[in-house]
Amino acid sequence: MNNKVVVIGCGNVGMSYAYALLNQGSRVDELVLIDVNKEKIIGEAEDLNHALPYAPWKVDVKAGDYSDCGDARIIVIAAGANQKEGETRLDLLNKNSVIFKDIISNVMSTGFDGVFVVATNPLDVMTYLTWKYSKLPSYKVIGSGTTLDTARLQYMIGEKTNVNPKDVDAYVMGEHGDSEFIPWSSAVIAQQSIDNYLTKDEMLKIADEVKNSAYDIIKRKGATYYGIGASLVKITNAILEDEHSILSISNYDPDNQIFISTPCIINKNGVFKRIFVQLNEEETAKMANSVKVIKDAIDSINE
Repeated sequence: MNNKVVVIGCGNVGMSYAYALLNQGSRVDELVLIDVNKEKIIGEAEDLNHALPYAPWKVDVKAGDYSDCGDARIIVIAAGANQKEGETRLDLLNKNSVIFKDIISNVMSTGFDGVFVVATNPLDVMTYLTWKYSKLPSYKVIGSGTTLDTARLQYMIGEKTNVNPKDVDAYVMGEHGDSEFIPWSSAVIAQQSIDNYLTKDEMLKIADEVKNSAYDIIKRKGATYYGIGASLVKITNAILEDEHSILSISNYDPDNQIFISTPCIINKNGVFKRIFVQLNEEETAKMANSVKVIKDAIDSINE
């Protein structure tokens, strides 16, 4: 099987991912674009191909359809209704659950047996539905989860402490949404507790800015897509390169039978292992709240 990636849904998020994929030197051999707007993806493929002379890796880019999914290693789903100003991610639920049922049915009819990576909101619920509709093993279904929220967190901590964000060891966990939280008790820089770098007030301010970043960006420019595009590339590389990288992705929680973000080891097969994070009493309560929010959202779907 070659390193074939299919993107379903070629709006701002899907194309930001595709463009980042070409520019970051991912070991993708073939990139297939699928969208309801056939003319658009023909133009998008042509545009991306014109960038290949300056890309670090040769990629076969083309507009395709569901028949291209059977031998793909990764299918990234970025299709669905967009979050509008004033809407929460959960407001999109019933719109996107209908769209996903059709998408997953079409994909699975091709015999696809690779890894799904989901980027559509409400993220944790859509990842759960992808698993449910596809009937694939849970380790083969990944949601982008809080990888983007974690990147925002690491960036903001780095800015505040004058430390490279790559050297900040901290994660956002729980729902990719309003109930997400930061387990500050386990956050460290150079093996030192985050308390040595930030005050409690600074932590509260950063947590609020991380949680509300998407709303602020949507208000100012209409949508977020560069950050999630880069996050999806990171997940893709972890799979294609068999990296065993640790990322805070939406993964299956067998205890609660939902998908929720916790740090996981990602390898060529998808989720290799969930990482147990020791939470204090306050953080445990926040995780329980996130679980309830996601469960309630799943129960509210009109099927």
